[in-house]
Amino acid sequence: QVQMAESGGGLVQAGGSLRLACEASGTIFRSTTWGWFRQAPGKQRVLVATITNGGSTNYADSVKGRFTISRDNAKNTMWLQMNILKPEDTAVYYCNTLYSGLPDRGWSAPSTWGQGTQVTVSS
Repeated sequence: QVQMAESGGGLVQAGGSLRLACEASGTIFRSTTWGWFRQAPGKQRVLVATITNGGSTNYADSVKGRFTISRDNAKNTMWLQMNILKPEDTAVYYCNTLYSGLPDRGWSAPSTWGQGTQVTVSS
């Protein structure tokens, strides 16, 4: 079973940047597609970015051009560079592997999640 630990969140002013990290345990990391998700209070969890084991990426329209997902398979680590942050980016951010799906589409992921990392963007 893969375990994830997200870090790097915090409080930032609109227009600022943050870099989130996801450290995953287990050998499954390097062979699967992974994604960053976010969940705002009272809303459903949303898939915002994906990256395949080969490095191909996809983004939700709401973050395209501002967020960059990357990974290092040798380190079992994935990152989300978030620039030009907006108040609507405020959420708890999670990472997980994906069974299927793309941002702005349906998705399927394992039911086990990490604790996430809180990102708060002030206006």
